[in-house]
Amino acid sequence: MTDRHKDRPWLMRTYAGHSTAEASNELYRRNLAKGQTGLSVAFDLPTQTGYDPDHLLARGEVGRVGVPVSHLGDMRRLFQDIPLERTNTSMTINATAMWLLALYQVVAEEQGADPAKLQGTTQNDIVKEYLSRGTYVFPPVPSLRLTTDMITYTVNHLPRWNPINICSYHLQEAGATPVQEIAYAMSTAIAVLDAVFASGRIPEERRGDVVGRISFFVNAGVRFVEEMCKMRAFSRIWDRITRERYGIEDAARRRFRYGVQVNSLGLTEAQPENNVQRIVLEMLAVTLSKDARARAVQLPAWNEALGLPRPWDQQWSLRIQQVLAHESDLLEYPDLFEGSHVVEARVAELTEGALAEIGRIEEMGGVLAAVESGYLKSRLVSAHAERRARIESGEERIVGVNCYESTEPSPLTADLDTAIMTVDPANEARVVAALGAWRDARDETRATDALTALKKAAASTANLMEATVECARAGVTTGEWSWALRDVFGEFRAPTGVGGAPVAVTAEPGTPLAAVREKVARTAAELGSGRLRLLVGKPGLDGHSNGAEQIAVRARDAGFEVVYQGIRLTPEQIVEAALAEDVHCVGLSILSGSHAALVPDVLGRLRQAGAGDLPVVLGGIIPGADAEALRAAGVAAVFTPKDFGITEIIGRIVDEIRTANKLDPLEVSS
Repeated sequence: MTDRHKDRPWLMRTYAGHSTAEASNELYRRNLAKGQTGLSVAFDLPTQTGYDPDHLLARGEVGRVGVPVSHLGDMRRLFQDIPLERTNTSMTINATAMWLLALYQVVAEEQGADPAKLQGTTQNDIVKEYLSRGTYVFPPVPSLRLTTDMITYTVNHLPRWNPINICSYHLQEAGATPVQEIAYAMSTAIAVLDAVFASGRIPEERRGDVVGRISFFVNAGVRFVEEMCKMRAFSRIWDRITRERYGIEDAARRRFRYGVQVNSLGLTEAQPENNVQRIVLEMLAVTLSKDARARAVQLPAWNEALGLPRPWDQQWSLRIQQVLAHESDLLEYPDLFEGSHVVEARVAELTEGALAEIGRIEEMGGVLAAVESGYLKSRLVSAHAERRARIESGEERIVGVNCYESTEPSPLTADLDTAIMTVDPANEARVVAALGAWRDARDETRATDALTALKKAAASTANLMEATVECARAGVTTGEWSWALRDVFGEFRAPTGVGGAPVAVTAEPGTPLAAVREKVARTAAELGSGRLRLLVGKPGLDGHSNGAEQIAVRARDAGFEVVYQGIRLTPEQIVEAALAEDVHCVGLSILSGSHAALVPDVLGRLRQAGAGDLPVVLGGIIPGADAEALRAAGVAAVFTPKDFGITEIIGRIVDEIRTANKLDPLEVSS
């Protein structure tokens, strides 16, 4: 054995939460007992977007991709028998971050904890929600105010808490290049810090306290050398911005502090066992380099492209981290890449490119202006379209997907029904009933008074955190807190980025897209409709719109007239749009697991409107048994992540339109 000093390992987390607060609490305590050193809480979509479980838009979404937390009672049960004063908790929450932190603080106080000792992170980066993840609620300016109020509050009341995680993770999933990922995250950090310091609530001498609590949350893809260089560039740029723009002299305060989740959307449904080595390579990107090592790491499970991982799958991912930290000699050495000409050259290239893009955003008026103008979203959609085109052409190779596709049967997926965890459909009714019981038992006068005070504070310049904490104590619900602020701030619908995306795949003679364009044109001519019209709809609260956007862009390039109104639509709104636009096909995109409830609703409403023969196709993370049931219910086609060829998907949509209209099959040569 060596007598070399061994560095302390990073925090090891598993992103988890499902069904109910009680079920998630059991999962957390089990994971902590297995050696996990921090918690990472996944909230369900109603909680993230400010709806109570009994709201229309929450139907089918309750407890699916995270835990529902509607009020203080849920938060108590979520952390029962977990001492919060000794726990480092990360909460992936953005639009409602202030609310969830208030609930967390009150539960900790009820446990007897000193709020000044609480450690953890609220993600609280609303900018990337407008660009990639879709759980925004309010317009950009009031959203930034909520973030600013939270930061100034925590500096004084929860000084060890990280009030924001500037999150580039989802930007990469939405198509961002490394340069874009760095630039957009840093531009967000600049906007946040500028707003905090402009508030007048932070004395000059305490600026370092604010900067020192700003953390980042990044994505690590499988190109692990480039990803490691990206992290070094991140660190270099952050040090420069905090020193030159904000005058922070203390090097410790300028340190780039980040956690990481490796790339979940890079995992494949085809040959999912290959995801294990992908996860390992991605983890190395953020652990090999000591000078740019993550402070916290959470790894997805090998089967996340199939559905909700089981506790055993999450344990496997935790053990991957533990083997690296405790069995290897990685933590015994200084930085392995210091002095590398190759690494230094790539870091310099990324740094130069990111600083140039930051400059362009500053010239536009900052990141909020770049969001509202649609610039950032269109850039991401374009970058994603270019990457998808490289995959489809084979230029970018993905093992098991577009190369080396032959495979032996996998024992891991021999029984797909047991290879993932499923949420009991009856769970939603139980959660809704419990919410009603909570409302009946609380002091209604106190809850009403707290909401009135919250709205009054929102209409003024007061810090909203104090009023929010009182709402938590008074038994206010997530939806009530959010609607009170909606009444003052309004709601927001972000630009889709589809209209401004350039053509990423050519339609030159002999190409697959040219063949599909001919198919579209001939079908439209036979129907006498001018152009084929496709409605791309996202029902429910699932905000991951990358797939829907790419389908919309490629359908447009194939000659379709595309109707795409963005995220968060009810089945009723989708059917109304389909009828009003007289479309030839409805394409639904759902990744959250709510397909079992929402897709049959769309089908039923179309039949009631006399449009039951209109073909409906579905894309998303759809387990095989569910896909079979939905096809039996009337869905024309189901596409899952294994169907990576977008041009081929568009061609199949044309086929379904022809079948629905009793036209003969049409073959065109590419």
